[in-house]
Amino acid sequence: MPAQPRRRRPPTRLRLVTLVAATALTAACSSAPSPGGATGAESGGAGTGAGPTTPASSGPSSVPTSSDGASSTPTGTVTGTPTGSTPSSCAPALVARMDADERAGQLLMVGLDAGASRTSLDSLVARRHLGGVILLGGWGDGIDRVRATTRHLASLASPKDTAGLGMLVAADQEGGAVQQLRGDGFSRMPSATTQGEGSAKALTADAARWAGQLRAAGINVNLAPVADTVPASLGRANGPIGQYDRQFSSDPERVARMVGAFVAGMRAGGIASTVKHFPGIGRITGNTDVTATGITDRTTTVDDPYLEPFRTGIQDGVELVMVGSAVYSRIDPGTNAPFSRTIVTGLLRDRLSYDGVVITDDVGAAKAVADVPVGQRATRFIAAGGDITLTARPSTVPTMHEAITQKMAADPAFAAKVEAATTRVVDLKLRMGLARCS
Repeated sequence: MPAQPRRRRPPTRLRLVTLVAATALTAACSSAPSPGGATGAESGGAGTGAGPTTPASSGPSSVPTSSDGASSTPTGTVTGTPTGSTPSSCAPALVARMDADERAGQLLMVGLDAGASRTSLDSLVARRHLGGVILLGGWGDGIDRVRATTRHLASLASPKDTAGLGMLVAADQEGGAVQQLRGDGFSRMPSATTQGEGSAKALTADAARWAGQLRAAGINVNLAPVADTVPASLGRANGPIGQYDRQFSSDPERVARMVGAFVAGMRAGGIASTVKHFPGIGRITGNTDVTATGITDRTTTVDDPYLEPFRTGIQDGVELVMVGSAVYSRIDPGTNAPFSRTIVTGLLRDRLSYDGVVITDDVGAAKAVADVPVGQRATRFIAAGGDITLTARPSTVPTMHEAITQKMAADPAFAAKVEAATTRVVDLKLRMGLARCS
């Protein structure tokens, strides 16, 4: 039977916290394992906005930071329970003070590879006013190196370079084959399939402990949990999920329970969560990171029971939703999900009533979207109703950033979408304590 709509809980309030150091918040998810962790990244985003942008003043008056910019206490923590959105958010006022370049930058998240220097993104963050970074490539040598890196990323936040906003700093910590951060200070997380064999209560407790480790490392966003359901008849023939035991179960009702438990644990530990890969990549065979073959889902519909885990995450106030890069022939034939207004706006925002931040899977290197020009991967996602475009390749950022700003200048309707998307991102940062109203 198709999943029945349930009364939607209001979005989670992320209470403002005392800010000791500015940290970056970003999230991404790998689709295949690599030594010490997963390869690739999954995330993205786009949004809607209102009206052409105008040059801003200096942006928000101050960026939260410590005197030395090196506190081990991460900025941007998630606390509390679903109690309603922040009343009278000042996000629109903060966005109104941002220029086009700053707005575009808030809608991009870039990967920092484990093999790169921690300073390798400095000029890119400053020039393109980037709002988020995700750690990729398998950081297997413990918490000290991760913490030193996130402290540095936090120090990049400033009124000039990031419009006075702290950064989203993300990691892929699902468990099993997809655990980017390992070594001393990080528990070895079992796969989602193993996690799903226990009780929801136990998973919440485990997730809270894992979240505490992320927070201690300076991470504030986890690009997890996976809300995809892989049917038992497909199993490991499902390239992106089943092959690596990334699913909690083959039963969408159990997946939904475990998604809720994982999100609750992350929130208890002060970390924002991301349910992925909407509207589900459990029924395809190809891995969208590495192929454009076998990535069409010919089964999923707009009232499919496999949507229930995503609905649960939304009702529980999850902070981000990641859209996968597959194609859904029974929803919007021939269009990759991130570029489909039918999926991002019609299904996710309208039908499932999600009004928070939407991020792409990695669209910088993914083979599934290779035929789409690099700049259009960002602009088409925003036009579809998304917010943050995630790219694992820093080299693609200038092209994406320029495509967004050029289209804003030429198309007032698109500029309005950018404004709305930026407002959603800034509102999240306010609720996470990564921005201030004055």
